[in-house]
Amino acid sequence: MTTLLAPPTDKLTYPPFQFWRMTVERYHEMLEAGLLTENDRLELLEGYLIEKMTVNPPHSFTTDQIRDELMAILKSGYFVKSQQPITTDESEPEPDVIVVQGNKRDFVNHHPQPQDVPLVIEVSDSTLYQDQTWKKRIYAQANIVTYWIVNLSERQIEVYSQPSGPSDNPTYHQLITYHEADQIPVILNNQKVAQLLVRDLLP
Repeated sequence: MTTLLAPPTDKLTYPPFQFWRMTVERYHEMLEAGLLTENDRLELLEGYLIEKMTVNPPHSFTTDQIRDELMAILKSGYFVKSQQPITTDESEPEPDVIVVQGNKRDFVNHHPQPQDVPLVIEVSDSTLYQDQTWKKRIYAQANIVTYWIVNLSERQIEVYSQPSGPSDNPTYHQLITYHEADQIPVILNNQKVAQLLVRDLLP
């Protein structure tokens, strides 16, 4: 396990994907009108509508494994969603896994918002740079308390905490890296609810 103080992120450039500029409200209007569908594989990041990367088998396995492990240890009052939206002021990312506080029926008419999500997880292979920069910036800006990056290439999990919240340069102030033999704590609302062996979450 490695603990680091995460330095502020420099002003980010946007990734080299095709993207379009729009608001969250306009994005929702297009979805409701059927102009965009789930088959379009798009997500809204900081007001830019971008194409999502294709998911490969190790990424898919890891996402399913983490979802199943979390579902097995969570108590009532929390549930797990996979590759479903979170709505923030300027973004609607679709993380690989999130833990949501509340009841599923609380979200019949709207997606979870940052205050509903104590843990967000991205599984990273080809998207590692984006997840360590752009996604980290979005989640820190939204004050999401804990952000995991499951780094498949280095077989480790990076746990970001202490978000800055809204600022000119949003970031997380603490980074702890857990390696294959480590136990990673699952912390929700400042309480450790379980520990998981990192290697059990990896392909």
